[in-house]
Amino acid sequence: MKKVNVALVRLLQFVVFVVFTFTVITYFGALILLPLDAIALLIKLMGVIGIHGFIGALIAIPVVGYLCLLVYKIPGLCKMLVDTGVDLIKIGKTKVEAFNEVADAVKA
Repeated sequence: MKKVNVALVRLLQFVVFVVFTFTVITYFGALILLPLDAIALLIKLMGVIGIHGFIGALIAIPVVGYLCLLVYKIPGLCKMLVDTGVDLIKIGKTKVEAFNEVADAVKA
């Protein structure tokens, strides 16, 4: 019965690891994909106005780049965004390691 309990604890530990890994990948992926999505939306908006997609891309890329520069210049914002992701990693690591104590308690 102890082996089943240990296996169950390890399974739950794996599930928590997968959930936190997915959360971290989603968080940092969103940080990367937001500017790319803004470019795509601006190109589509310019297409509705009547500007061709290539010309729209030539206009949208510098506009989004300038907006990213404005965000970058806000004091502490980029550091806060990265620190939030690093905190997610630290919390996940702590929670996954907490299962080791539970598994050791179940073995004894």
